[in-house]
Amino acid sequence: MSTLNSENQATASAATSSQSVDRVSVSPHPAGPRGYLFLPQGMRQARFLVWLRRIHAWTGLWGAVLGLLFGTTGILLNHRSEMKIPLAAQHETRHTLTPPAESLQSPATLEAWLRERFKLSHARSRIQQKPAGPVPWGGGQIMQPESWHIMLLTPDLSLNAEYWKGDVDARIEQKEANAWATLANFHKGTGMSNIWILLTDTLAGALLVLAITGTLLWSRLHGPRLMALGLAGTVFTVAVTLIFRALSLS
Repeated sequence: MSTLNSENQATASAATSSQSVDRVSVSPHPAGPRGYLFLPQGMRQARFLVWLRRIHAWTGLWGAVLGLLFGTTGILLNHRSEMKIPLAAQHETRHTLTPPAESLQSPATLEAWLRERFKLSHARSRIQQKPAGPVPWGGGQIMQPESWHIMLLTPDLSLNAEYWKGDVDARIEQKEANAWATLANFHKGTGMSNIWILLTDTLAGALLVLAITGTLLWSRLHGPRLMALGLAGTVFTVAVTLIFRALSLS
């Protein structure tokens, strides 16, 4: 009797092992990651997606800081002519000054005196020098003297000086911006140094990184999604190129 029970148990154990082998052999999922077409082995790991999320998050935080400034001022700039928002304003004053004689030797010396006089040592400057020449006047011509136009710019102040060679006075026009107009000038880069320009370039770079990492995160690096994104990007690029070419020819 005990021998018969042992044979039955051995038979049941063999049948169970056979079923287990069958289940393993007919597994519907092949080994290895699926869907990661056209990608090197290093990009198929989950750790790469984790780093993409971190880059996306930290870049988005930096973009948000400057985005608040540029978003707010962008709304103000969009409503400069139509649907005006009465926040940004400038106070304009005009007067004449008598610069010292030594500052009237050249446009550069006059610009240096204006910087010192109005305490604008860090302002950006533009100098325009028009040579003397004949101009029409009352049916004839007269000789117009040489003129200098000097502009000093900061985010909250712009100063325009006009001087005609031979005069003793220079005409000055000042525009003082309020806080909202100053922020708008930050947006436009008016009167800003090269450091600010490079800083705003980092925002443009952050937007590019956000676009790339966001697209890769959406695709989860799966081949079909990447292929769809590539086709969509190609079609969009071709369409935009054709539209701009048509506009340039019209």
